[in-house]
Amino acid sequence: MSGAMTEIEVGLDARSYPIRIGSGLVTDMAHWRGAIRGKHVLIVSDENVAPLYAAGVQDLLESADSSLLVDSLTLRAGEAHKNLDAVSKIFDALAQLGATRDACVIALGGGVVGDIAGFAAACWMRGIDFIQVPTTLLAMVDSSVGGKTGVDHAAGKNLIGAFHQPRAVIADLDTLSTLPERELRAGFAEVIKTACIGDAGFFDWLDANANALLARDATALTHAIATCCRYKAAVVACDERESGKRALLNFGHTFGHAIETEAGYGSLLHGEAVAIGMLLAARLSTQLGMSEEIDTQRLRALLQSFCLPTELPRNLKPRALLDRMRLDKKNRAGTLRLILWRGIGHTEIVEGVSEADVLSALATRP
Repeated sequence: MSGAMTEIEVGLDARSYPIRIGSGLVTDMAHWRGAIRGKHVLIVSDENVAPLYAAGVQDLLESADSSLLVDSLTLRAGEAHKNLDAVSKIFDALAQLGATRDACVIALGGGVVGDIAGFAAACWMRGIDFIQVPTTLLAMVDSSVGGKTGVDHAAGKNLIGAFHQPRAVIADLDTLSTLPERELRAGFAEVIKTACIGDAGFFDWLDANANALLARDATALTHAIATCCRYKAAVVACDERESGKRALLNFGHTFGHAIETEAGYGSLLHGEAVAIGMLLAARLSTQLGMSEEIDTQRLRALLQSFCLPTELPRNLKPRALLDRMRLDKKNRAGTLRLILWRGIGHTEIVEGVSEADVLSALATRP
């Protein structure tokens, strides 16, 4: 049975949608109503999540509406399989289902599943509905909200994609009970990122509540997830396509994506690479005279309290990482465009960052 639910609206006029956070949401049809408009539904999951939840979701939908035609597709798990081949498999499944323009794709899984399924939904018949059902902490606080969808290319992360907003986000805290410990910790990198970007008070709260969060305390998790979703919803509402303020949500990501790609997809989890990337961004900010070293050290300590990595793997070379960073989507006119900070809670977009300064930050060891 569902307990208390927190609902947050992502305000995009006619395309506004709810984020629902609580326990028991996936198994309660009340939280699905209004999100599914047509008669064709494809549940997309992966080999880790599908055995746990896919059949239950399909049974719920079919029992609630016998006219629905529901099918499911299980993809291979992990960032290494976030590619156009996976998208093509979804297209094949939609064709087999006979999915028309009022069909709906349900993304049941973590950020990789959400990105792939959302991109396929954006492309099928030039855009059909999809619902995000995130089952990882990272997806709940970040990738399921805001409509960024896409897949990776050998040259870099998320280079192929589209903006396509979901009809709803259903974040069921019960799914976190089956999340491996390493995946949970990696999700906290995106939670910490929210605090770094614009909420110094939330940073202090995370510092004080790290143990409760790592222990999966429901009250603490709900507060953390809701805080992140409210912040991101407000940013997306005023800058849907990342022409301005939304770029701040990428704090640590230009470094992080380069690290993730260079290390080889699957070597580091996304959140682990972002943790290292945030610290590198803070280090570079200090080098440029934008922030104080004490803020960098506070960030390092908070990341470590959540058991997140804070240093580059030694096999990754600064020059190779810089080459990856040149392909980042935020760059303009061939110059590096980074999200840096002036201390905790105060980030900004910095144009034309010197490659020599970036290399220095990458090469520095504590």
